[in-house]
Amino acid sequence: MAPRTRLQFLRRFTIRFVNPITRLVAGWLPGFGILRYRGRTTGKEYRTPMNVFRRGDQMVFALTYGPDVQWVKNVLVAGTLDVRTMGRDIHLVEPELFHDPARRQMPALIRPFLGFMRVTEFLRMRIEP
Repeated sequence: MAPRTRLQFLRRFTIRFVNPITRLVAGWLPGFGILRYRGRTTGKEYRTPMNVFRRGDQMVFALTYGPDVQWVKNVLVAGTLDVRTMGRDIHLVEPELFHDPARRQMPALIRPFLGFMRVTEFLRMRIEP
């Protein structure tokens, strides 16, 4: 099991105050996206702003709060996710959790920050054409 990230203490604050603001612009900015998915028990649609990085025919998400958060559980059960990034909607399939202490799937400029925050868990999904 991966150690807790250093961002865990900010999670509630981020959900309540930061996400509503970043939701306004995350779908248009490079390196950001708005994830759209359904709750696995409620069926309710959620919109969560996240950092997202394209790697060939895949998108990779750094799990800054770890893999046990609700949005990750919902996506793993559904097997699909829609993300709006750079003004485009992209449909993703085949979620795969992976552990990468070297953070090789992340851009070089992002790796030191993720290392400081102890982020070693990631989610990758294939872009469906």
